[in-house]
Amino acid sequence: MKAHGPLLAIALAVGCTTAGAAAGDAKHGEEVYNRCIACHALKTDRVGPRHCGLIGRHAGSVPGFAYSEAMKKSRLTWDEKTLDRFLQNPMKAVPGTSMTYDGVPEAKDRSDLIAYLKNANSGPECRK
Repeated sequence: MKAHGPLLAIALAVGCTTAGAAAGDAKHGEEVYNRCIACHALKTDRVGPRHCGLIGRHAGSVPGFAYSEAMKKSRLTWDEKTLDRFLQNPMKAVPGTSMTYDGVPEAKDRSDLIAYLKNANSGPECRK
């Protein structure tokens, strides 16, 4: 059994590293979010809708915000998977969206941005 100890330690270390990478780096994600602030804010609607409450929200559902028909009819619910797909290429993910931003091409940047949004949504910035 002792012979397996080093292999088990390596497997656990690799597993922990992979899990940590998948979760994203919220600190870097906040830097990536700076690309979004021309149109979005956490707590208030701007050119784009607010991001507080984003996780688990149905796309096109913030009361009073003027969404495109495409977004209102998209039937998306924002989670890590749908955000990743949308952020990669908004106009491909929801043809007809009024969000004309080209997207976030790097997978790590998207993962980090999503981690930041998840943290912000459960943090003091978004508490009422």
